[in-house]
Amino acid sequence: MKIKDLLKKELMIMDLKATSKLEAINEMVKKLKDEGIISDEEMFKDFILKREEKGTTGLGDGIAMPHAKTTAVKIPAVLFAKSKTGVDYEALDGEPVHIFFMIAATEGAHDSHIETLAKLSKMLINDEFVKELMTCENPDKVHELVDKFSIEENSKEETKIEEKKSLDEPYIIAATACPTGIAHTYMAAEALRKAAAEMGVKIKVETNGADGRKDVLTAEDIEKATGVILAINRSIETDRFDGKPLIQVEAKDGINRAKELIQDVLDGKAKKFVAEKSSSTEKVESADKKGLYKHLLSGVSYMLPLVISGGILIALAFLADTLAGVSADQVQGAYGSTSKIAKILMGIGGAAFGLFVPILGGYIAYSIGERAALAAGLVAGALASSGGSGFLGAMLGGFLAGFVVKALVKALDGMPKSLNGLKMILLYPVLSVLITGTIMVLALNPVVSVVNNALNNWLQTMSGSSAMLLGAILAGMMAIDMGGPINKAAYVFGSGTLAASMATGGSSAMAAVMAGGMVPPIAIALATTLFKNKFTVAEKEAGLSNYVMGFSFITEGAIPYAAADPTKVIPASVIGSAIAGAMTMALGIKIPAPHGGILVMFLSNNFIMYLVSILVGSIVGAVILGIIKKEVK
Repeated sequence: MKIKDLLKKELMIMDLKATSKLEAINEMVKKLKDEGIISDEEMFKDFILKREEKGTTGLGDGIAMPHAKTTAVKIPAVLFAKSKTGVDYEALDGEPVHIFFMIAATEGAHDSHIETLAKLSKMLINDEFVKELMTCENPDKVHELVDKFSIEENSKEETKIEEKKSLDEPYIIAATACPTGIAHTYMAAEALRKAAAEMGVKIKVETNGADGRKDVLTAEDIEKATGVILAINRSIETDRFDGKPLIQVEAKDGINRAKELIQDVLDGKAKKFVAEKSSSTEKVESADKKGLYKHLLSGVSYMLPLVISGGILIALAFLADTLAGVSADQVQGAYGSTSKIAKILMGIGGAAFGLFVPILGGYIAYSIGERAALAAGLVAGALASSGGSGFLGAMLGGFLAGFVVKALVKALDGMPKSLNGLKMILLYPVLSVLITGTIMVLALNPVVSVVNNALNNWLQTMSGSSAMLLGAILAGMMAIDMGGPINKAAYVFGSGTLAASMATGGSSAMAAVMAGGMVPPIAIALATTLFKNKFTVAEKEAGLSNYVMGFSFITEGAIPYAAADPTKVIPASVIGSAIAGAMTMALGIKIPAPHGGILVMFLSNNFIMYLVSILVGSIVGAVILGIIKKEVK
């Protein structure tokens, strides 16, 4: 497939009117919608903005390459836009952007499409191509230029000769990867190849893109390599580089610092990499350096799908019995499992929900000790579930299992390398499960089960002012850093209360947490609607999407506003959230799942009052923000 098959003339904006980043994105996305490339303008724009949050796609030298891969894209395409005055796009070099390539890739993009996009990405590293792009005045000229450089690129590929690598000369290997695997992956690879050619250094670069791994580094390549450069923003297989000098940076650094990275390897500045003996790792540094908080969040992220799916299905089982005319008083202990549909839903939901405690323990351990710790962590979680220590026990058991494995790895490090396979399949799992299990049964479970039961009893008996205070604190925490450590601490606490509360219809603490997370974006959306003179045009446009994010329980929609004006936005959001949380607790509202926003609210024990609580908190937050925020001139 040729590049111009994706880069069609009708998808070119030769005089972009926008002057700001958001305006530029809006203008380009609208063009894609008008030309029938995307089906959902807001959804596609949301993906584009989320990609920008991970790191700007303003690559420097006047170029930006915003991109998204989503089901909102009907036809894979590339939009070209040119700004004569330049756009402040927060580019890496801080300079205005004049040339834009917005990539719209389908969720299941074909290899031919990805290869074409990869070629385009490589061409943007060519200074001559970019320079001539700046002078193009019409779509025909853009197509002619793309054709010209596509032929040159293909010619280079065809005449490329694989030379025999000498052990005496520097030979660098590299791997690139970015979250979407479309643009930065290939641009970083091409920048490293180009820099190596200019420096007279041999290099082989593996790309881990949307079309899979290309130019895969072989065992021979790794053995002969002087050093390794990883320009990655996501996990790839790294254990194969065990013992090699290695530098890891983000993909954007591979594009902008290619020569510097190669020179660092040549100068011996790369540190020797020690693998964790598993199939993949997210970062080069030891797992101990990630911090306890990150290990906990790793476990929670794997646990959540089970809690959400199981909790909702169990709630639907109760609803099915209710619709069938069955009440809890009629079938004591069997409510939610009486009618045929309810029984099926309860069986599936119960199975999913029953796994979440072991999975929590397992993946906390995995985050600490990688694959070797997974078995012990799962066993710790299962013992916590059966031993009464529940969520708290699994959490502590996961940490225990992870650090037991780390200790075993260090203790058995002196064994012959020929026994490495034996350690992974026999010694680590048997010893770690035995040690972790023994400590769980004899020490952790007896103590933590008492604490767990006391906590659950306390939550169940809370009422009046004490319940309102807890709800206000939990909900307020959700709004302080909107996705940060404080927010996550409240969320983890709320999620942990679900296991012991399903039989009673769900968790009131979780209801307060979700209300607190929904209020900030809704409050901001309301403020941009009610107090138009307090916000810029771009903020008012973005404010509309916060209605959707707020009711979907995506607190992060408020982050751009909080970052721009934290002293006004954060206090208003915290007060609004605290009011909503206090109201839900005072009204005894419970929910059966930790996510889902308004969809899960329908499964609460009082949807109307739950909605009222959130709206009251949002209105209060919006009014406070509207009063304390200054007018935009």
